[in-house]
Amino acid sequence: MSGAGSRGCGSPVPQRAPWSLVAATAAFYLVSATSVWTAGAEPMSREEKQKLGNQVLEMFDHAYGNYMEHAYPADELMPLTCRGRVRGQEPSRGDVDDALGKFSLTLIDSLDTLVVLNKTKEFEDAVRKVLRDVNLDNDVVVSVFETNIRVLGGLLGGHSLAIMLKEKGEYMQWYNDELLQMAKQLGYKLLPAFNTTSGLPYPRINLKFGIRKPEARTGTETDTCTACAGTLILEFAALSRFTGATIFEEYARKALDFLWEKRQRSSNLVGVTINIHTGDWVRKDSGVGAGIDSYYEYLLKAYVLLGDDSFLERFNTHYDAIMRYISQPPLLLDVHIHKPMLNARTWMDALLAFFPGLQVLKGDIRPAIETHEMLYQVIKKHNFLPEAFTTDFRVHWAQHPLRPEFAESTYFLYKATGDPYYLEVGKTLIENLNKYARVPCGFAAMKDVRTGSHEDRMDSFFLAEMFKYLYLLFADKEDIIFDIEDYIFTTEAHLLPLWLSTTNQSISKKNTTSEYTELDDSNFDWTCPNTQILFPNDPLYAQSIREPLKNVVDKSCPRGIIRVREESFRSGAKPPLRARDFMATNPEHLEILKKMGAASSIDAEDGLRFMQEMIELSSQQQKEQQLPPRAVQIVSHPFFGRVVLTAGPAQFGLDLSKHKETRGFVASSKPYNGCSELTNPEAVMGKIALIQRGQCMFAEKARNIQNAGAIGGIVIDDNEGSSSDTAPLFQMAGDGKDTDDIKIPMLFLFSKEGSIILDAIREYEEVEVLLSDKAKDRAAILKGKMIPSYIINSNPEMENEEQSSPENDSQNQSAEQVSSSSQEVDLVDQESSEENSLNSHPESLSSADMDKAVSISPSEQTSNPTENHETTNLNGECTDLDNQLQEQSETEEDSSPNVSWGKKVRPIDSILADWNEDIEAFEMMEKDEL
Repeated sequence: MSGAGSRGCGSPVPQRAPWSLVAATAAFYLVSATSVWTAGAEPMSREEKQKLGNQVLEMFDHAYGNYMEHAYPADELMPLTCRGRVRGQEPSRGDVDDALGKFSLTLIDSLDTLVVLNKTKEFEDAVRKVLRDVNLDNDVVVSVFETNIRVLGGLLGGHSLAIMLKEKGEYMQWYNDELLQMAKQLGYKLLPAFNTTSGLPYPRINLKFGIRKPEARTGTETDTCTACAGTLILEFAALSRFTGATIFEEYARKALDFLWEKRQRSSNLVGVTINIHTGDWVRKDSGVGAGIDSYYEYLLKAYVLLGDDSFLERFNTHYDAIMRYISQPPLLLDVHIHKPMLNARTWMDALLAFFPGLQVLKGDIRPAIETHEMLYQVIKKHNFLPEAFTTDFRVHWAQHPLRPEFAESTYFLYKATGDPYYLEVGKTLIENLNKYARVPCGFAAMKDVRTGSHEDRMDSFFLAEMFKYLYLLFADKEDIIFDIEDYIFTTEAHLLPLWLSTTNQSISKKNTTSEYTELDDSNFDWTCPNTQILFPNDPLYAQSIREPLKNVVDKSCPRGIIRVREESFRSGAKPPLRARDFMATNPEHLEILKKMGAASSIDAEDGLRFMQEMIELSSQQQKEQQLPPRAVQIVSHPFFGRVVLTAGPAQFGLDLSKHKETRGFVASSKPYNGCSELTNPEAVMGKIALIQRGQCMFAEKARNIQNAGAIGGIVIDDNEGSSSDTAPLFQMAGDGKDTDDIKIPMLFLFSKEGSIILDAIREYEEVEVLLSDKAKDRAAILKGKMIPSYIINSNPEMENEEQSSPENDSQNQSAEQVSSSSQEVDLVDQESSEENSLNSHPESLSSADMDKAVSISPSEQTSNPTENHETTNLNGECTDLDNQLQEQSETEEDSSPNVSWGKKVRPIDSILADWNEDIEAFEMMEKDEL
């Protein structure tokens, strides 16, 4: 993320001066104007600052040099195996790989870093390599957002500094806007993504084939994140201003205008995910971290770069809402946009670490200091900032991909306060990187900050941002060969010159903000304040704000108990049971649970920690990589689409939300576990194969039935009695390899739902099902078939006119077998809903059957409404359910306890209650409240 350069700003004047520049002025001029903030810590000597700056240069050389030696021209370096990461040649990492486009990503992302670090000769060589080797016309599907901020931004940043060096007369004398021409070419390749009714771009695009062509393999997405659509204006506007082609700025402005219009009017907040066609919010939680972060950043910086008051007005409106609802100093917690007083989650993600830096640019220093200090305390505890951590500062997601946002905020706070404390913070970051992340071939991301394990990954942003901010933190003005204050930082820390604000201004500056809201100008500062007012004249100002937060992290985890527990470990005692290891079927685990809280204070602490971990684990599993549930609808005689089973999706294979449903007869595979080549390929050819869970990975099962000619697969849980009534559905994950070869749809059914299909096969032999993203209308399913009209129209009067048949009994069973597929969870009682999902889920994740699962919250399990409650006999005639049950009750005695659940006679009220629960659950699929 970050930063704006500064323009001169004198004493307050009664006119609208760029307020976002006020903070920048304070940030960059305050250090030289006054030294009142240096009393809070011992000043760092010039020699030590130079030593640390040189250390940053050496670290960059280590990372960049190993990339060029072992990875180039690949997009990124894999530092553990000393080779390049090439899209398609390594196991897919999902959305993370969308940043890779076979365009030497790390080299482009590092161009302007080379100049900032005074490596002008290396910069000139790098530009020549980009012009000679990089191809932007690859048949690769990439993220529009990542390609914009990293590649387009990198080319524009490189061009900005290339023309600066050329003007100085020593380097780049041969340069003739070649990087700019590449940027323009890339800009035109991204434009087709904006071909939506809303103006919001598709999240992905094929660099060679664009959108929606068969060869493109993209263009069917419906959702994008707010930051993905709202983080375009700087790069696109700069491209327009550099080239005079206004179309880029126009498209980026339209996307921002649409997001502003769709904000929640009562709270002035925006959600995380939005439908690019309808503008409906898909995820309605709101924060300043992942999914939204750089949208806010670009509103403020668009005002700085373009001088359009509407962007500042929008930012200030949003900022007021953030400080009113999301900011709970020193925490920043997500809320619901419709209920902003209600927290949406109890953890924070690492991307919000950019926000203190943005607050510095805004001029709101106190909360910036508070949040930054809280983050620093977390880092001191774990060496790095975990990807997510809870409100009591425990690790929620343990990874750390060497993100630069905290270093960025540290740099801006130092420029704003001049407090040498922030130089010590930067020194700590350098030491931790060298001590824990440095490997022979570069710097490796942390797989788990608690264990210090590494991941074979060094993202391009590490070179684009981390080293840039760390070097600038310790550099004096004379250490940099150009004036950094003449530039604005993009979210990827690429440099765009501020003189673009007065170049090629052909875009209308119509103020659209006032069309949507009544603005109270009293909330906004339009003049440059006196710095003595902005920063109180107190030598210990920043320190006085930090001091109460010094032990905020330690207080959440009493050191005394930790020491006692560590001593017990050394004496041979077993470590406490962790939630991630718990198995409900393990007697030893159950015995440990019984002791928790009963024997000693240590046991009590273990119990409290275990329950907190269970809540965190459930919340994490429910929200990671969520896909909506799918539907298995039995459409053959005598069900005719009235039995709809809620199914779990797969992260691989045909996506039923983007493609037409799959319809076919079902057949059991042999072997039933599907873990080897099928011995009955003729039986599953052209059909939907039934497979049992267990003994191998889901993807392996899918490949085996696909090779046998199956058109789809249904995995049935091997845990007898499991049901979507009581357990949260989970989605089937891949096997860690590239699963693009799997082309058929795969769905998961719990044992209870799966037995409905198996019982139907035993009774009717030929059973046809429909696999889809949601239940289909029966009229569409039965179109062209000779079916009584009341089955389609659900007319009770016509149903009662039909004659009943003794054969109705078997159909009554199928009606009973349709069970509630979900339960609605009130968002207000979020903790209760998390606890309710703990019973079976941790065990399912750690079971030895090797199937990888990702939880879906019960509140997400939804489908379309079923129709009315008729049953059908073997002749396709409907009978009255009440009469049918009455006949059964007169002829049958009390059921034996050994009779299966599908054969039991139940009261009509009970059956109708189940049907009503199904209807409510199916309706919920149409309105995901998250």
